[in-house]
Amino acid sequence: MAFTKVPSSHGFRICFPKVTPSFIAKRNFSLSAKKMSQNVYRTNTGCPIFNPLASARIGKGGPVLLQDFHLIDIFQHFDRERIPERVVHAKGSGAHGVFECTKDITQYTKHTMFSKVGKKTPMLARFSTVGGERGTPDSARDPRGFALKFYTEDGIFDMVGNNTPTFFIRDPAKFPVFIHTQKRNPQTDMKDPTMFWDYLSQNEESMHQVMILFSDRGGTPYGYRFMNGFSSHTYKFVNEKGDFYYCKWHFVSDQGTKGLTDEQAKSLDGSNPDHARKDLFDAIERGDYPSWTLYVQVMTPEEAEKYRYNIFDLTKVWPHKDVPMQEVGRFTLNQNPKNFFAEIEQAAFAPSHMVPGIEISADPVLQVRTFSYPDTHRHRLGANFEQIPVNSPKCPVFNYSRDGPMNVTDNQGSMPNYPSSLQPLAKEYHEPNEKHEKWVGQVTYHMDEVTDIDFEQPRAFWERVLGKQPGQQDNFVNNVAGHLSGAVPEVRERQYKVFSRVHVDLGQRVREATEKVAKQVAESESPAIQPEPHMFQAN
Repeated sequence: MAFTKVPSSHGFRICFPKVTPSFIAKRNFSLSAKKMSQNVYRTNTGCPIFNPLASARIGKGGPVLLQDFHLIDIFQHFDRERIPERVVHAKGSGAHGVFECTKDITQYTKHTMFSKVGKKTPMLARFSTVGGERGTPDSARDPRGFALKFYTEDGIFDMVGNNTPTFFIRDPAKFPVFIHTQKRNPQTDMKDPTMFWDYLSQNEESMHQVMILFSDRGGTPYGYRFMNGFSSHTYKFVNEKGDFYYCKWHFVSDQGTKGLTDEQAKSLDGSNPDHARKDLFDAIERGDYPSWTLYVQVMTPEEAEKYRYNIFDLTKVWPHKDVPMQEVGRFTLNQNPKNFFAEIEQAAFAPSHMVPGIEISADPVLQVRTFSYPDTHRHRLGANFEQIPVNSPKCPVFNYSRDGPMNVTDNQGSMPNYPSSLQPLAKEYHEPNEKHEKWVGQVTYHMDEVTDIDFEQPRAFWERVLGKQPGQQDNFVNNVAGHLSGAVPEVRERQYKVFSRVHVDLGQRVREATEKVAKQVAESESPAIQPEPHMFQAN
């Protein structure tokens, strides 16, 4: 690189890169401002820089200058490149697509996305692992997040779910401590099977989710394209008359579902830890657009009051024979993000992002998540995270919220920031069902007691799902044994009793397999090496 010396007003000689025709040609630069290409390197404030890879110095080998704004600017920005990763769902991937309504469900909801057959709505999908950090391998045994953002004419509508139809808890107070057990030991900063199973063995309502998690399909899906998505939460449809219905979502992969065995998953951990992300990206790039069919289960308030399971308990499913699946539509992912950080890492999903026709139910965990998710986004992305393009609604926004850091819109211009009689804002309202609300209050008051009914669905999963698939019961037992064997004996014994409440044979098989693995591990461990005394220590 050639340099030219330029006199300084302070008597120093400052070295800048020498601008030659060949230098300009290589970098698509132009000496004429009018002819400058849009690809000219510029600072964030628009100033063109001839050589962004050199620092301004005092003399050829002298110290750098504080007045070199570009140098200071890039370091200040570099030091702030990372935003806090999500506490849960940190590792993920996604793409853009479109949802098309295929069946008429206007008798249940006035949601504009479902207003007519053939209606298309642009959308964004993000899939993720749940418990691990951003560096987690895609094949880790873990639930998978299944989050969808729809850009409707009434605003942003987010569907936030997992690849499992149930969850570990039904009382929101347990969520933070449960997630702590899926993270790292506070002393060793390593994953800890004892922590993991100590919690589960004391909170038996989690057993249905545990059964799904340690199956090949539920805990280690082959890739994002080959997994289903569910809302374990219960939502409410509201139609034009103001009538409401309880509903659950089911997205079924049109590619079919496929899972990894424990051995396959562990192999991918080392050979291709981003295999699910790569599979999704490559499929869309080659035009093999993945799609999912949306089904809903719908229940009237009267049916909910008589149903044998508490409909607000997300450790339970609504069996299809009781509440049939109804097709609604299909979404297809057909465009990869141009910039991962801008479009996927900054995407902010929340179950509280609702539009007319869909509402939050009295599900206690869902109620708390309506607060927790936006609060997380304001911490990660800022008070005005909704103004980030990927999170912005396509319709006009008028309300009384203003200002705040990183407000990059016109701040709603001259619209009043209070309820004005001169420019009033319209509001939507409907009468609640008072009688049903009293029932809701009763059934959601106590949900922490574990009874025999909590083991009915895990038992059905063991007998009727895994039992009908050759080898899947054996795989389940081996998957559990490999993980549970790392827990201390006291915790293992407690967990065996929980499995026995599901099925006596299951408890016995898990005990035998786990203790066998634990014994093998203990026998294979080398004795501790006794170090030689230090040269300054007395023998």
